[in-house]
Amino acid sequence: MAKVLVGVPGFRRGVAVAAGLAATGGLAVSASGAAAAPQPSVAQVQARINQLTSQFDQVSEQLDQAGQQLAVARSRLSQVRLRLDGAQARFAAEQADVAQMAAAAFEDTGATSVAGVLTSGDPSGVLRQGSLLVEESGSRTAESRRLLADAGQLAAAGRVMQRTEAGVAALAAQLGARKHALGGLIAAEKVTLASLTVPQQQAVQSQSIGGNGTSAPQPYTGPVSTRAGQAVAFAYAQLGKPYQWGATGPGSFDCSGLVQAAWAAAGVAIPRNTYDQWGALPHIATSAIQPGDLLFYDGIGHVAMYVGGGYMIDAPQTGLDVEKIPMNTGWYAANFDGAARP
Repeated sequence: MAKVLVGVPGFRRGVAVAAGLAATGGLAVSASGAAAAPQPSVAQVQARINQLTSQFDQVSEQLDQAGQQLAVARSRLSQVRLRLDGAQARFAAEQADVAQMAAAAFEDTGATSVAGVLTSGDPSGVLRQGSLLVEESGSRTAESRRLLADAGQLAAAGRVMQRTEAGVAALAAQLGARKHALGGLIAAEKVTLASLTVPQQQAVQSQSIGGNGTSAPQPYTGPVSTRAGQAVAFAYAQLGKPYQWGATGPGSFDCSGLVQAAWAAAGVAIPRNTYDQWGALPHIATSAIQPGDLLFYDGIGHVAMYVGGGYMIDAPQTGLDVEKIPMNTGWYAANFDGAARP
């Protein structure tokens, strides 16, 4: 992946991506007005980039959460459907007898008959005619009630699923639209950054996420006898692989996908997104951080793994690769929230 801004030699992705996501609320600079407006100071550019980095991290993790919620809802619905399929199979042997009884009780064998109810594939139809089914089923009352209960579970799960899908789709659309809008001003931000001198560019870069470490592969020489050591060894093996939002390996990762995959390689399951990771794992004092611990940043919107010696391994953002970087690097030191241990 490219690691420099167009027209800005040597300017790494940490600034490029953040610059590509324009700030809302008056922070954006239009391409036509950029030349006429006073040149922003390094501090102003840095503040804008930091805000955009925060927005990107939080939007990405919220989208991860939305996807997980949808997956859970689909899994639950599948379970309900399996239970109903089993109930329908068990009732199949009795269905013909009850339907035959219904035909004798009702000369009209239309949709309102018990026969019509029992042969309906629509659980809502079964529920609408439930009283008829129970009343006319005679000795089959218990079986009929079980069928009604299963039909009720499926109908209710279907309604929950529809609401969940609609809600998650709306959230994903809203966040996706926001990301698209932010990315639309990349040209204007590039112009602003390109107007800075090389020392100013370096000053901005030093305070931005990523791009200040090394992504060159290097061997891990620490212990692998513990799960933490195995997780760190996995993280080392990913150096140089590209960041990709939503990726959990093996070819690319986002920040939370990297640490989740590392601990999974050590046999430890942790949640997928940063917010759930922070909420589920024990918090560790900064003075007690050990290799393998997770380091959280930017309002719990970003996570990296501590690997010892004051260094961490991080999947920063789009355009940069997984890198090993000092923990006290500018942006990270300024946005550190805390640590947790799987």
